[in-house]
Amino acid sequence: MGLCGIRVPQNPTLSIPHHFHNNTHMRKPLCTAISAAVSSPCVKLKLGKRWREYQGLHNWEGLLDPLDENLRNEILRYGQFVDAAYKSFDFDPSSPTYATCLYPKASLLDRSGLPATGYRVSKHLRATSGIRLPGWVHKAPSVATNSSWIGYVAVCQDKQEISRLGRRDVVIAFRGTATCLEWLENVRATLTKLPSTGCGPHMAVESGFLSLYTSGTDSCPSLRQMVREEISRLLQSYGDQPLSLTITGHSLGAALATLAAYDIKEYFKRAPMVTVMSFGGPRVGNSSFRKRVEKQGTKVLRIVNSDDVITKVPGFVVKEEEEEEEEEGGHAVASKLKGGGVPRWIQKCVEDTQWAYSEVGRELRLSSRDSPHLTGINAATCHDLNTYLHLVDGFVSSSCPFRATARRFFLSNKTK
Repeated sequence: MGLCGIRVPQNPTLSIPHHFHNNTHMRKPLCTAISAAVSSPCVKLKLGKRWREYQGLHNWEGLLDPLDENLRNEILRYGQFVDAAYKSFDFDPSSPTYATCLYPKASLLDRSGLPATGYRVSKHLRATSGIRLPGWVHKAPSVATNSSWIGYVAVCQDKQEISRLGRRDVVIAFRGTATCLEWLENVRATLTKLPSTGCGPHMAVESGFLSLYTSGTDSCPSLRQMVREEISRLLQSYGDQPLSLTITGHSLGAALATLAAYDIKEYFKRAPMVTVMSFGGPRVGNSSFRKRVEKQGTKVLRIVNSDDVITKVPGFVVKEEEEEEEEEGGHAVASKLKGGGVPRWIQKCVEDTQWAYSEVGRELRLSSRDSPHLTGINAATCHDLNTYLHLVDGFVSSSCPFRATARRFFLSNKTK
């Protein structure tokens, strides 16, 4: 899955074939008739009693096409929490603090560019690879680092922000792939069965993602254990209040967000509303896993760039008869699948392989080709988190894909 979490140069305008630059007439026109409220970059609208709708209570029906302005702001807000996870990570293999968090909990959000969120970081999170390397590899620390800082838990503590949101919100934010062993886990793309819940066919998820979520050492507990312990503590503190749990991530982090959401709903029988907002995520599990996530009531909104290859791997998707997919000009805003006349016995044979995946949750599909500011289209740029945030900010609807007032400040940030 080789591009999960890849870093690209700061200039997002990367080289592409000359004939593509000349095909500017192929781009769809920008939408210029946008209200001032929509075009303002700093509007913080009150969610109030509708907060559950924006967290996916009704699977975002009527909010995606056209894209509701409150929902746009929420997607961008959670995307910035992911951006903070990237900015807080030490990417330098020569650094003595490589693969750790650069900042303490108290100042992490401020020092990573989010000074006024109303949230406080309550827990650092680490992920550990289950891959066993030969002894000689440990002479190269940048290769042998098997446990790395992967993200954080933050809790909304500001009374005004809690009032605006309509509840106290807990965020879990995950970065994408950064270390050598995380890259190796990414390519372990076959499905591994999860413990049976007695609710139907065996659920299975991607082997590498499961390894990173469940592996631990004597000195470092697994990511799963850390998440469970922190959520348990927070439920004891705030469980009698209106509470939401929003898990967000990019690339590898998007996959871990889905696994964490599933695990929390399985482990805590009285869990609050759990929502995933993922950016550029790969496929995670099979159809049984998807159905279980839906049955739990876990809400998943996948933000997908149709030009991003990472969202098309690993494996392949078997379309199912009872579901349907609607696409308009590359903008599939509702994402249920249906079979294209394939006999059920063939589908069953394919599903029994270790490569048959199913898309989890609802999809907001965007395209780099709709933005006039992204004149270079290549794999790294299309997968970049800042590209995703720029596209979310610009998207209007499937019939008017990009607004002229879209912010470009994301594109001047460090890219991931």
